[in-house]
Amino acid sequence: MIISLDAILAVFLSFAVTAVICPLLIPFLIRLKVGQTERVEGVQSHLKKAGTPTMGGIAILVSVILTSLVFARRYPRVLPVLFLTAGFGVIGFIDDYLKVVLRRSDGLYPRQKMTGQIIVTTAFIAYLWLRAPECLDYLIPFTKGFVLSGLPVRIAATVIAYFAVIGTVNGVNFTDGLDGLASSVTAVVAVFYTICACFFKAGIEPFTAAVLGALLGFLLYNVHPAKVFMGDTGSLALGGFVAGAAYMMKMPVFILIIGLVYLVEVLSVMIQVTYFRKTGGKRFFKMAPIHHHFELSGWSETRIVAVFTIVTILLCMLAAIRLS
Repeated sequence: MIISLDAILAVFLSFAVTAVICPLLIPFLIRLKVGQTERVEGVQSHLKKAGTPTMGGIAILVSVILTSLVFARRYPRVLPVLFLTAGFGVIGFIDDYLKVVLRRSDGLYPRQKMTGQIIVTTAFIAYLWLRAPECLDYLIPFTKGFVLSGLPVRIAATVIAYFAVIGTVNGVNFTDGLDGLASSVTAVVAVFYTICACFFKAGIEPFTAAVLGALLGFLLYNVHPAKVFMGDTGSLALGGFVAGAAYMMKMPVFILIIGLVYLVEVLSVMIQVTYFRKTGGKRFFKMAPIHHHFELSGWSETRIVAVFTIVTILLCMLAAIRLS
């Protein structure tokens, strides 16, 4: 049996917890007036989303934490990736709270947010060095299990980890711009990770499965038209999951394949900003991140979500080639 029984149980438990929490959380967020704010200069069709409750990522975080703790005693390796996920989720929660509850439009200042991300990433890397240094080795795609290892590799991997983790987290954050987009794409990544974790007996399969279940439960309320958005609370936490699970399985290089959607979203923003500055106000894309470019090109939200999700499925299938 490829998928372990514990992973299956984790999916159902996490799905049930999220499906129960969301109907309770959404009215609470509405009472707090924790609503999404849409920019007037943005996509005009999004203006009707103003007021939709955000910070729904709380449900994802609670579900993943509770489910993971059920299995943590027998699967202690879930704890570091749970820490990374929850750590970034807390940063996202603070940012959301400042923006939508305290009405501080900027939320966390960029320097504050980056400092928090560096601290959480440093703690995770320190754990790897002290308790699981082999997780700083690199499993190379398409090589039938070839691993780059040794002290020089691990030293280089330590530096690279800051860019890989923080870049992935912000990539997922940029992807969260349409109903169900980040949830759907990351659910596919969670399926891939769960299969890999079970196959390699990595010891984190209940955690990856818990994320999958939580996202499936959240999608009941996040598909178009969304009743709730995950906010930075959810998107930053999911970024921590994508990066953390990859490192626990020696698979950070695979993020470039399975997380190509995240990478393209980040690059589209970087290209747009650079081009805007270099040309004195011209735009390379109609709007960035790139999913908004497709919207302004006439694609519907559901079409974009479907295409990005299908692309991620194909990329995960590609990453699985000669994996074992």
